[in-house]
Amino acid sequence: MRVVGYYPNWGTYARDFQVGDVHADQLTHLVYAFGKVTRGRCAPGDEWADFGRNSGGNIGRLARLKAAHPGLKVMWSFGGWSGSDGFAEAARDPARFADSCAALLNDRRWAGVFDGIDIDWEYPNACGETCDHSGPRALGALLAALRPKFPLVSAAVSGDAGKLGQADYAAAARSADWLNAMTYDFFGTGGTPGPTAAHSALTAYPGIPNPGATADTTVRTLRGLGVPASKILLGVGFYGRGWTGVRSATPGTTGTGPAPGTHEKGLEDYRVLSRRCPPIGTLGGTALAVCGSEWWSYDTPETIRTKMAYARSNALGGAFAWELSGDTKSADLLHAMNAGLRPPAS
Repeated sequence: MRVVGYYPNWGTYARDFQVGDVHADQLTHLVYAFGKVTRGRCAPGDEWADFGRNSGGNIGRLARLKAAHPGLKVMWSFGGWSGSDGFAEAARDPARFADSCAALLNDRRWAGVFDGIDIDWEYPNACGETCDHSGPRALGALLAALRPKFPLVSAAVSGDAGKLGQADYAAAARSADWLNAMTYDFFGTGGTPGPTAAHSALTAYPGIPNPGATADTTVRTLRGLGVPASKILLGVGFYGRGWTGVRSATPGTTGTGPAPGTHEKGLEDYRVLSRRCPPIGTLGGTALAVCGSEWWSYDTPETIRTKMAYARSNALGGAFAWELSGDTKSADLLHAMNAGLRPPAS
């Protein structure tokens, strides 16, 4: 089963999470995020971080990491929440887009580093930060154009069942090796005072504001759309989402707004929350934590083992982490993913 982790190029800055900090022995695939889509073509996302720093930047470090772990496959992801508006133009000429991506990933300066490409379009024929109207076949057409160019092709797809109904994901799956189902951020992504809810529940629980906002619903929706289970990877967020001013641990209540976070309001890395606000229980297969007036939900090694058991029992293709910098230095979450998906033979 695939154990996939995203490394963000911005990790090299304030987070001080370098490529060398990745526990590559726990991964089958490392995905470097994000490149941009500019004028319908693949382009570097941050030239200084990607290759402009000393010793070739992050890509130079990826080359050294890959040399130290010959079994590791490395992919470059394009798009993301704030970088998806360029896909509309790319979809008007998929062949040109694919040619540009092949030229970039095979650039002689880092030839041999990248084994494939990941497309993180948020969201085809639906609304993310901006709204797209490319039509239901656009994502499948892009992936079909990329398929002959790369040994590995994957795509990140929404966890929202409504958004999944707007595009032909069965066609996308035919051209992709797998689809990364973003089964997190179901709740707590705005500046609202609530309602409090687990942002990455596996299953529904009493008090959930929307019973369909679960990883299980996402998986069932993709299966119903014709995506084979073996091509679905379960997404795990290495962070929590929370609120402050909350007076009750019961989900579905309100506070005064998003809880404070190191880099973003309402969001905090697992490595911080595990020390500052430890769990008091579980909600729908993910952890609940309450400390003072703060209410958080996030995954722990224990809840990840539950999710990996779900992935195995449903014959999924594995799981992926968004994103690796949120883990502890000893990579407790990633180790739990790997152990849960690839238990030792008895």
